Amino acid sequence: MLCDESKQMIKAYKAWGEKKFMGKTYDGIHRISYLIDEKGYIQKIYDKVKTKTHAIDVLGSLTS
Repeated sequence: MLCDESKQMIKAYKAWGEKKFMGKTYDGIHRISYLIDEKGYIQKIYDKVKTKTHAIDVLGSLTS
């Protein structure tokens, strides 16, 4: 588990920003996920993560 009180890493991964809900605009965390290889390189970006299917999506990326 990572604690990022300054939001430095969240912002670097573009997981923090403007959101809209019921006509209101606010800053918050975006549902975004990264598949990072053993060398630290981003292999795939999953934006707009759907929690119900995300694990299957990631496993599909690993096997293809």
